[in-house]
Amino acid sequence: MSVAELRRIVLFRHAKADWPQVTDHERPLAERGRLDAAAAGRRLADTGIPFDLALCSTATRTRETWKLAVHEFPQRPKTVYEERIYEASPGELIALLNETPDDAQNVILIGHNPGVHGLADILAGSGEGDARERMERRGFPAAGFAVLSFDGSWKALEPAAATLVDYWAPTE
Repeated sequence: MSVAELRRIVLFRHAKADWPQVTDHERPLAERGRLDAAAAGRRLADTGIPFDLALCSTATRTRETWKLAVHEFPQRPKTVYEERIYEASPGELIALLNETPDDAQNVILIGHNPGVHGLADILAGSGEGDARERMERRGFPAAGFAVLSFDGSWKALEPAAATLVDYWAPTE
């Protein structure tokens, strides 16, 4: 694959978590989160993006979100559980994505706010249709995702290098 090929990155925020008496890292999904994670998975499958790689935070709620969402996919991508996603800033997430091998064309990152929302804002130099307006209006609620595309290698991914091509969030 040429590094100049179109690549896609999906930034997927974990679904709604519960607040039991556990550490933040160990918080599980709430019932609504389980329903929204599956709905997000169906919507992601509908995009037709053949994911090569999933980078998922090690937090319980992100792992549960991914398990429910990927169940809706026609094919499960290679999944890497990455502790650096938990509490990561947008800059730290870009650094992590810069490490992605160039044989991965389409990557999904399952993480947390404010990092995921901040990263979507920073990467999106432009937007298609009303995707940016919808993201700005809705924010980045639990189980929401943004689809961005860019040309070049993962090492070259930087602020404003991508186009926001789709945005989805569950209805409230």
